[in-house]
Amino acid sequence: MSKLQSMLGISSKAYKDLKKAIIACTMTNFSLILPIVVAMQLIMEILKPLTGGEISIQKLWMYMGLGFVAAIIVFLFSKNDYKKTYVTSYLTAEETRVRVAETIRKLPMYVFNSKDLTELTSNVMGDCTNLEHTLSHVVPQLCAHIISCTIICILIAFFDWRIALAIFCTIPIAFFIIFISRKKQEQLSKKQITAKLQASEQTQEYLEGIKIIKSCNLDGERFNALTQSLRELKRLSLKMELSTGVFVGAAQFILQAGVGITIFTGTALLSSGKIELIPLILSLLVVVRIYGPIITILTLLPELFHLQQATKRMRQLAEIPIMDGSTTTPIPNYTIEFEHVDFCYNNEEVLHDISVSIPEKSITALVGTSGSGKSTMTRLIARFWDVKQGAIKIGGVNIKTLEPEYLMSFMSFVFQDVVLFNDTIYNNIRIGNMNASEDAILHAAKAAHCDEFVSELPNTYNTLLGENGLTLSGGERQRISIARALLKNAPIILLDEATASLDPENETLIQDAISRLIENKTVLVIAHRLRTVAGADKIIVLNKGKISGEGTHEKLFSQNKLYKKMYTIQRS
Repeated sequence: MSKLQSMLGISSKAYKDLKKAIIACTMTNFSLILPIVVAMQLIMEILKPLTGGEISIQKLWMYMGLGFVAAIIVFLFSKNDYKKTYVTSYLTAEETRVRVAETIRKLPMYVFNSKDLTELTSNVMGDCTNLEHTLSHVVPQLCAHIISCTIICILIAFFDWRIALAIFCTIPIAFFIIFISRKKQEQLSKKQITAKLQASEQTQEYLEGIKIIKSCNLDGERFNALTQSLRELKRLSLKMELSTGVFVGAAQFILQAGVGITIFTGTALLSSGKIELIPLILSLLVVVRIYGPIITILTLLPELFHLQQATKRMRQLAEIPIMDGSTTTPIPNYTIEFEHVDFCYNNEEVLHDISVSIPEKSITALVGTSGSGKSTMTRLIARFWDVKQGAIKIGGVNIKTLEPEYLMSFMSFVFQDVVLFNDTIYNNIRIGNMNASEDAILHAAKAAHCDEFVSELPNTYNTLLGENGLTLSGGERQRISIARALLKNAPIILLDEATASLDPENETLIQDAISRLIENKTVLVIAHRLRTVAGADKIIVLNKGKISGEGTHEKLFSQNKLYKKMYTIQRS
């Protein structure tokens, strides 16, 4: 992998396309010299009377024709330049967005605990947009201008080294000013990106909490976190632009001094008879033309320094190790076993030496005080995280050896907090099994008692739900979640407080739907309402991350003090 490819964090195909874009931009730059050459010949023909010659009308028409041909050539090269540069960069940005999204999907859950969702959203949208801009407006033009200016410098040196030295003597100084400012610009870029993330986070928090803000009258000075973050972003953005502008302005000022140096050198050579008038005029035309691309380079370099911060963050995300494993290992049965499992959240121990068996085709309940580790156990079974010590096995197979998506194909989840997408009810249910037929989807919906409320909607199953199903009640959302799980028909069912916050009517319907869902399955259910799991085949009691007891309701009620206390309090 080349240094440029590594710096931009792009694929091999995208890097090949980038090289083609650089070549196309370089060819466009050289094609722009053709009109200048034609113009020079035309000027030389017009100035012939000054040297005692005569103007040829035939040559004037010929040069005009060549100018028209040169314009067509410039158009064709520019068209190819656009196709190779802009169209390709947009396709690369699309590919990068998909790749970043896939990377995020495969990341272990600890990453989402340590990173704010605003930062991950910025990786997918903001950083990819910056990469798109870099590939379309910065790198190809920057490289092309450097190549074309270097070649032109060499050609002018062959013509007259003194004029070439006068033209290019200020360029190293101008670039030196830009490069010595690099460290300062990178520091300001980091601060500005951090401020932008903070402002995005505060904006998201403000919008998500708008109901609380309105109900508690948290306006003006009482909710100034968003205002302060936006002001800080403005301050750092202005500071970065001002700093960049000062350095770029100074570099351009030094560079433009080359025009005066060239005129002074040319005049001195002309007065001493070491150069003719027409070559001097042509040299001045060249210096005016060549400084344009160099000024562009001086402007693009600070932009590239800033955009490097975005590509650096994308590389850091790509370097996070993802969970992998086998996608072909057969699972002979669905008995789940915890063997001396320890687990920590950010160095805080949550589970300690958990050894327990969850039998196949039975209902096992997890109960315990809040924060005892119940939800953590279900998420470890799904390999949202990997255990610190010990092993979790399904059918004797260590889940750490299985690829998470392959492992997930054997499980269905029904959480208390249901996540629905801004799509139709039909498509939200279909997520459970994207290959299911329409009859299978509707059958799952009816089994989950979705028909009762869907039939009253104007577009029935084609009704759009809005963001996270905001048009539905909690019970209706939960029934769609169960329909998904029914459609998936996985052998392992994980229920996490599925009926905790429902009214009695909805709870009855959902309990009926769940009873259909769990038929002949390995079921692990979390519940605070102990009466709902009293009939479970096995109950596991957790207390402060340790197993306090296990067995049937009768056994635990008579032998386990914590379970008896919890059950008695709830009944009373």
